[in-house]
Amino acid sequence: MNSSISRRQFLKRAAAVSSVFAVPCIIPAAALGRNGAVAPSERILMGGIGINGRGSSDLSWMMGEPDVQFVAICDVRKDRREAVKRTIDSKYGTKDCTMHRDIREFLATRTDLDGVLIATGDHWHALASILAMRAGKDVYTEKPSCMTMAEGQAVVETARKYGRVYQTGTQRLSEANHVFAIETARSGRLGKVHTAYAHIAPWDAAIMRYDRKPAQPEPPRNEVDWDTWLGPCPWRPYHSSYVHGDWRGYYDFHTSCIGEWGAHTFAQAQAGLDALDTSPVDYKYVDNPTGDGMVTTFANGVKMILSRGDTYWHGSCGERFDGPEGWVAAADGYSKPAASSPALLADFKKVVGQYVARTQRPMSHVRDFFDCIRTRRETVANAEVMYRSMSTVHAANICMWLKRDLKFDPVKAEFLNDPTANRLRSRAMREPWII
Repeated sequence: MNSSISRRQFLKRAAAVSSVFAVPCIIPAAALGRNGAVAPSERILMGGIGINGRGSSDLSWMMGEPDVQFVAICDVRKDRREAVKRTIDSKYGTKDCTMHRDIREFLATRTDLDGVLIATGDHWHALASILAMRAGKDVYTEKPSCMTMAEGQAVVETARKYGRVYQTGTQRLSEANHVFAIETARSGRLGKVHTAYAHIAPWDAAIMRYDRKPAQPEPPRNEVDWDTWLGPCPWRPYHSSYVHGDWRGYYDFHTSCIGEWGAHTFAQAQAGLDALDTSPVDYKYVDNPTGDGMVTTFANGVKMILSRGDTYWHGSCGERFDGPEGWVAAADGYSKPAASSPALLADFKKVVGQYVARTQRPMSHVRDFFDCIRTRRETVANAEVMYRSMSTVHAANICMWLKRDLKFDPVKAEFLNDPTANRLRSRAMREPWII
């Protein structure tokens, strides 16, 4: 023992050292999955791609799930990257959210992600989904989820090839009012349904614009990556209004007033008709700018009519089913569905409860997605559901563009005896942004 250290000092130092090892390390309960928290090893790790507007609502909805954690954001706009990072870091009380400009670098480096939320502009939905699924991510994407029939087919094939979970954001398929209307129709409580009505957006037109906005100086790439924002679309000069949402109504970026709400309501109507695995075979041209009143007919003779107004519902994104025993309708803003008689509504809780028991699905679209990530089952709005309902959207658009009736074969995915219509099933994609 060093003579300069007394026995008393030695014993005090030894006691201090031993106390360090005697006191256990304090680990937050959340890190261990206690007190209702989910341990980090059990959390679903998510990243966002193009989060703004509707995507911000999706992000908030998803971050409310206790077993989900967002850890990364990819966006071509620096201001959106930074804004979303602030939102995510504030939610979790960390500074861990990483920011990425290039989707390829993002998918290649964040190999830890289980899934991604895609809420870009419409023209990026399918391509971003395909790239993400190829990179091993499950996908929740906003609608309309494909710009063409060919894109929709590619999403289906990619999900199948890579075994990925896919959910398109037609969230009304997981809302009680719409589920009741759908189940009432498909269960025979209206008799054999002969007609469904589907809401299309009461703005814009079916015929879209091909002109371009005047050129503006292009910002630095780190501020706005304009080339990547355009993605697969034809090159055009930069204009700031495009990247701030003013792209609707332009052919390169949009699916018209029919796709704007039809991406929701066609799936809702087709669900009630037990037609989520097909599309109508006959499309009747209507001589107006929007497609309002177009009659589409399935192979079994049941009709689905496009409606722009509020004749069949109040509110937005509605669907209605008519049968010999009555009708039922639902739309946003309803406290409960509308029906031809109070008797049809008497079993509201029973019908919704039977649906939940039969399908084992929650009345939450994002929860269905996360449950399916864990179980690997198909989501309620899986790639095939998206492709079939969006094929209806695109066929109706093509009918309006060509101003003539069309016959469509859903099995072969082609129009009958109409080469011009068949050419419109796909679009050229600008390299390197190709499927």
